Amino acid sequence: MGRIRLHVTLDCSAYSLETFILDNIEPGSVIATDSWRSYGTIDNDLYTHEKTKQGNIKDRGNLYGAHLIVSLVKRLIQGTYQGRFEPKYLQNYLDEYVFRFNRRKSKSIGKKFMRIVQQVVRSTKITYPEIKWDMDPLSEYFVT
Repeated sequence: MGRIRLHVTLDCSAYSLETFILDNIEPGSVIATDSWRSYGTIDNDLYTHEKTKQGNIKDRGNLYGAHLIVSLVKRLIQGTYQGRFEPKYLQNYLDEYVFRFNRRKSKSIGKKFMRIVQQVVRSTKITYPEIKWDMDPLSEYFVT
C-alpha cells in the first residue's frame, strides 16, 4: 500500500465525493470503490472507475487497503483519545495519522523532522488572545 489522503466531508453526497476526487486524484488514475450510488458521478473520461460488490467473494480483497486504514484510524481514536475527541479537531487527527502513515517506511529521521518544520511554517498562525477556551481548565479546582 502506498500513500493515503484523508479528508472530513460534510456528507457522502455525490458533490462532496466528486470534489474530493477532483482535488486529490490525478486524472488517468484507477479509482476502486464499492457500489455506493454517489460514486456514479465519477467522470469516466478522467478516471477508470472499478466498482466492487462487497457481497461478491471474488471482489473481497479489492478494498482491503481502505478497510485497513479505516480500522487503524478507529483504533487510533479509541486508543489514544479513548473515544473522546472534539469533532472540530477530527481533520487535525486525520492529518497527523496521514503524516505518520505516509512516512512509516522512511529511513531518515532528519527528513521527517524537515517535513514537520515545513508544515509548521506553512500552517496558520494563532496568537494566544485568539484562542477561545471551551472551559477554564482550572475552574474545577476553585470554589467560587
